Amino acid sequence: MKVLVPIKRVIDYNVKVRVKSDGSGVDLANVKMSMNPFDEIAVEEAVRLKEAGKANEVVVVSIGVKQAQETLRTALAMGADRAILIVTTEDPQDDIEPLAIAKLLKAVCEEEKPALVICGKQAIDNDMNATGQMLSAMLGWAQATFASKVTFDGDRATVTREVDGGLQTIKVRIPAVITVDLRLNEPRYASLPNIMKSKKKPLTEKTPSDYAIDISPRLEVVKTVEPDARKAGVIVSSVGELVAKLRQAGAIG
Repeated sequence: MKVLVPIKRVIDYNVKVRVKSDGSGVDLANVKMSMNPFDEIAVEEAVRLKEAGKANEVVVVSIGVKQAQETLRTALAMGADRAILIVTTEDPQDDIEPLAIAKLLKAVCEEEKPALVICGKQAIDNDMNATGQMLSAMLGWAQATFASKVTFDGDRATVTREVDGGLQTIKVRIPAVITVDLRLNEPRYASLPNIMKSKKKPLTEKTPSDYAIDISPRLEVVKTVEPDARKAGVIVSSVGELVAKLRQAGAIG
């Protein structure tokens, strides 16, 4: 079974994001970038499938700027076999929309013919949470989102999903698209020997024109602003006063 894992280069989750003074976007100057944390979990799960003998190849793909090569090399150092980079822009500020990403991934799937696509449930930069669902619809494959546990039995996968009411377990037939949540696994750190080996693993560069896909944006970002600062708390003198304020705020009935 071949597994395809899409990954995205985003601002490192430890970095405090700053908005440009003109509100045109996020300031990326001299900012540390890394693999989207949810995608890192997806790579780990794919590598574990290979180590368990349930997958024979793990292919990672990234869409965006040339600098995403570094992110792909990280995935290769974690254990992926080869990588595909689809260069769509030279400007890191250009965020390709989920629909365009899904179209490109569909074309990659038709070329690579994986049995399974494992991806993060969302990217931490735009929180769209749409690419995996769009891809499954375009391919006509089953989908299982927000996975916190995945097991395989033949051509079926049993997926435990995190939902508002708790946990939901479903079965899907492969081929399928699975989007992963935080509690699925703990990604490994790439060892120095594997980092060195990753430099020799194949990384193919392509462009949207190679797949005849139009990635023209359909959305326009009008303005970017920082969230409102958290308001100062209020000290109450008794439990009764606390309950009264909570009722006033509608927090309790």
